[in-house]
Amino acid sequence: METRFLDTFLLVTELGSMAEASRRLGITPAAVAQRMQALEDDVGVPLLTRVGRRVQPTDTGYAIIEKSRRILAEVRDLRSLANADLPSGELRLGAITTALTGLLPGALHEVFASMPHVEVFLLPGPSTDLYQRLIDRDIDAAILVKPPFSIPKTLEWELLRAERLVLVAPADCRGENPHDLLKTRPFIRYDRNNWGGRLADEYLQRQGLKPAERLELDSLEAISVMVANGLGVSLVPDWSKTWPEGLNIAVLELPAPFPPREIGMLWPRSSPSRRLTGIVLDALKRSGIRP
Repeated sequence: METRFLDTFLLVTELGSMAEASRRLGITPAAVAQRMQALEDDVGVPLLTRVGRRVQPTDTGYAIIEKSRRILAEVRDLRSLANADLPSGELRLGAITTALTGLLPGALHEVFASMPHVEVFLLPGPSTDLYQRLIDRDIDAAILVKPPFSIPKTLEWELLRAERLVLVAPADCRGENPHDLLKTRPFIRYDRNNWGGRLADEYLQRQGLKPAERLELDSLEAISVMVANGLGVSLVPDWSKTWPEGLNIAVLELPAPFPPREIGMLWPRSSPSRRLTGIVLDALKRSGIRP
């Protein structure tokens, strides 16, 4: 049985769509369907069924999900142990979107240039999802926003960047008072389901500000584009570039002090992938993007 078929099966069950799974994996929907058919042939029973426009596991499919996760984690552990003397193997790394575009490219270029046998599987997602993936051992490490709760002692955390909260506004708002803008302009909210978005919400509550909300988005890049097009103002972390190019926006310092959004790497203390995690972490530190 191909372990990548199990990997694909778990992704399809999570997303409820073979088409979306194909986009995440960078392969065609037909290739995803072929993998699922091959897996069902190996198991001997159907594992997926279509309900309307979505795909969901059969009873047997549900029964093997947790075992499949454990098998894949054990296979990754085995590969890491087998290559203990060489900088090689695959690191399954989760990362928030702004880390994918700002923190990681330079670091991964360094890793791949000096260690061609190291492979990195990147899984994008919000911090809340990546944290759960790490707990479930679907990934080996994650670059995410520091959790708003005590980190378990079974995990290690290292800070990479501290991003102050700023107000982004249309370019003609340069020099204006940020609180006045929050009171008078439409507000584009950074999604409160994200840990970073909760910081913005907490700032508003502490300052007694209740802006007129127009939109709520979970993408900082999308928020900046909306602001540049005059749709409102927003409270966002001053995240690592690259911001979308060509934006004519004002970035204003907030008048009241407030804790930053902390971005770092989180990984299990006992993971067999500690060496690969350390290699990527060291490259991130050398990249010059620091708190």
